This record gives sequence, C-alpha cells and structure tokens, in this order.
Amino acid sequence: MATTRSLSSVPVTSPARHRLRAVDPDEVIDVAEFLPPGATWLPAPQHTLPTLPGQPPMVGYLVLIPADRPHIAEPGVPDATDDALVRIDSVQRTAEVDGRELDLTYLEFELLAHLVAHPHRVHTRDQLVTTVWGYGHVGDGRTVDVHIARLRRKLGAEHRGTIQTVRRVGYKYTPPTGR
Repeated sequence: MATTRSLSSVPVTSPARHRLRAVDPDEVIDVAEFLPPGATWLPAPQHTLPTLPGQPPMVGYLVLIPADRPHIAEPGVPDATDDALVRIDSVQRTAEVDGRELDLTYLEFELLAHLVAHPHRVHTRDQLVTTVWGYGHVGDGRTVDVHIARLRRKLGAEHRGTIQTVRRVGYKYTPPTGR
C-alpha cells in the first residue's frame, strides 16, 4: 500500500504554475517550476523537521531568495505590488507612494522594503533590528520607533496609517484594500 504525503501551499496566481498536491513516495517532482526566479533550494536538515507519531518521516526544503530582492516578480506575470500603495524597486533602490518617489535614507529604505515585502505580518522591534540593522547593531527598540516615525512622515498624512503600531509588540505594514 503506497502512502502519500500532503503538501500545502499558498494559492499560486500564475497560470503557468499549479498548486502543490499530494505525491507518491516514489514520484519525482521538478521543484524548479515552483521556485521564484533567482531562488535556489536545499533539502532541510532532518533534525529541523517535526515528527508525527505513526507517520512517515517528513521531507522539507529550504528556499533561498537573494537578500537584495525582497519581492521577486515572475516574468510575464503582473507584479503583485503593481496596484499597491507603496512600490519598492530593490534594483534601483527606490520607493514610491502613489507614484511619488520617496527620499529615503539607506536604513529607511531597508526598513520599508522589509515591511512591504511582508504585509500584515507583525514584526517585533528586536526582529526588525536584527533583520534590518543586522546582528552587530548596538541599540534598542527606540531606534526602530524613530525610523518608523520618519517613514510615516515621508509617506505623508494620507498614507502614514499603512505602517501600524501593534501595541507592546512592534509594527506591521497593511496595504490599503479596495483601491
């Protein structure tokens, strides 16, 4: 009796791709078609995968995306951020709000790009310091607060609410809906 493993995925909007599905243990799948351009993948170390009693061992993969590309659009597929309020161009290192280019410092750009790349996700101040400033940064959460305040000013009164404060936790970017 062949067992199958269920793989789940976020719905894929590209017509060239399809959803992940259950596969037979001996079935060979070309994972390259599921990866965004520029990404590579590696088998996840077995010790990092959960084990379920009475179930076969899980197989997992790490998908590595270049750090300088927080949002990777697929060729020939409309960019998911084309209708977004804030657009980030990581190659040109520019950010726009409603078509108006923002004058950002290096760290302001990195912070905004990170938040926009992960909409609706709440980031603690410590996570933002580690991710944006790096492990070697000496400072505290107030550094993040100051940069968020500057970003909100630069976004303008009409759009400052897209970066929301989650009390006693951190911040999240919430793109407007119904535009």
